[in-house]
Amino acid sequence: MTVAPDRAPPARGALARALESDMWWSFRRSKITMLAGLVTAVFLLGALLAPWIAPHDPFNPATINLLESLTPPSWEEGGDARFLLGTDDQGRDILSTIMFGARISLAVGFAGVMLAAILGITLGLIAGYAGGAVDTLIMRIADVQLTFPVILIALLIDGTVHALLGGINREQTAIPVLVLAIGLSFWVQYARTVRGSTMVEKRKEYVQAARLIGIRPSLIMLRHVLPNVMGPVLVIATINLALAVITEATLSFLGVGIPPTQPSLGTMIRIGQDFLFSGEWWITIFPGVALAALVLAVNLLGDWLRDALNPRLR
Repeated sequence: MTVAPDRAPPARGALARALESDMWWSFRRSKITMLAGLVTAVFLLGALLAPWIAPHDPFNPATINLLESLTPPSWEEGGDARFLLGTDDQGRDILSTIMFGARISLAVGFAGVMLAAILGITLGLIAGYAGGAVDTLIMRIADVQLTFPVILIALLIDGTVHALLGGINREQTAIPVLVLAIGLSFWVQYARTVRGSTMVEKRKEYVQAARLIGIRPSLIMLRHVLPNVMGPVLVIATINLALAVITEATLSFLGVGIPPTQPSLGTMIRIGQDFLFSGEWWITIFPGVALAALVLAVNLLGDWLRDALNPRLR
């Protein structure tokens, strides 16, 4: 009599494992977090799909009519059903402009956070692993930068880069310069966090074993130390995305960010401020509400992620 060999259980897919994870359970049990995730997803999808789902194209002069400028929302007297949230001073549909503006704001925010994370993680790994004079130099630079407000550093970098670029058209360089300004303003928090975690990890047995078998320090930092310090970095990146969007909106509101021809949420608020007290409140109120909702949702997700990744709170 032959006995059938035991069959290995079928491997579960990544989706099944994700749905059974502690992270998903923590996400589902918080209604506020689920609402924040829904709001964030709506903004992300609206921004990504803006060229296809927006009612109008605010960047196409052929579709803009100055005679339709300052049209109130559709439910107000004198409103037009084609413009649900009204139009601005150039005749651009506010709803469409919010969708395209969120696209620019999120793109600048994501790029700025990625630049800050790459720079901060690299310097934090080097400072924590090398120690000595290298650590002292990097941390003193970080301490000096922490003495200045982020928005002031971003303004200084933005003005310096544009001055160095000279006669190059500002509209062509506005987004790259904003990304650079935000990235250089936010790297310190990543560097300090990664440095502290690296100083703990480099004393553990697996790092000592890697040193004994002759692995290069750069490979030890990338292959062994970096994966073990990424938890806090993800939390910082999520929260910094909201701060980056706010920074971009502040710079654009001050007139040194995105130009009016490529309106972001901050640019729209600045344009609408000129008409706020003359009765055209919708030009600045709706972009302001959209910016506040986006930043609040991302911050709530960051708070949830911080608690979910903290083993002491499980």
